Amino acid sequence: MRARMRVHEAEFLLIDNSNSFTKIAVASRTQLLAVRKLPTASLKAADLRRALARWRFERAILSSVVPRKAKEICRALRGTPILHVSSRIRLGVSLDYPKPATIGADRLANAAMAAAFFGGPIVVVDFGTAVSFDVVSEKNAYVGGVIAPGLAAMTEYMHTRTALLPRITLREPASAIGKSTRGAMLAGAVHGYRGLVREILAEIGRELGAGNRLRVVATGGYAELIAKGLPEIQSVHPNLTLEGLRLIGSLN
Repeated sequence: MRARMRVHEAEFLLIDNSNSFTKIAVASRTQLLAVRKLPTASLKAADLRRALARWRFERAILSSVVPRKAKEICRALRGTPILHVSSRIRLGVSLDYPKPATIGADRLANAAMAAAFFGGPIVVVDFGTAVSFDVVSEKNAYVGGVIAPGLAAMTEYMHTRTALLPRITLREPASAIGKSTRGAMLAGAVHGYRGLVREILAEIGRELGAGNRLRVVATGGYAELIAKGLPEIQSVHPNLTLEGLRLIGSLN
């Protein structure tokens, strides 16, 4: 006999609508209660309604960087109050940035949670389709960041733009010197990517004048893999963006 799915009741539905995946969670003001993940490319209103079938919530907090999918999400949540994350709402972190309206909603959520949980100066490294570095100053102000190509995007580009390089599954390479084409690609991807992240963090630290006081927290799909070889990253929080949405929901 099939076990019945648990019904979750909470104040918030949190939605992190990113390029590769859309993460959803129900949460109280103090904690996440349940988390699910859906592929963004195929996301339709009906898919989201099915995923939410046994979740009960009062209002939704939406962070979206994919506008056409945000429309599907809003269609699925018709009748539910939705707070759209932007620079115009309370975030718990000030914005020292020339055009605040251009900051991605996910980056605002990351900065809000990092400032509240850790305090500045801090850098959030989000390993998504692109890797983003979001910087919060000692005064708990979002001051900007860096955007670089994502790890999977780089390796997929090599596969699609060359005749002989295969598609690879990203994992820790056995050696820095590859003994096969796949091994060489893994070494270049993982060790090379760690070098990219390390150098960007070093430059950010120098500009902030933070020295050893700079905290670095990572989130996103390849955070565990890359952080494993980078002592500069002190901690990995897979649900940091969702936690930031929970905090923003409580503030608003």
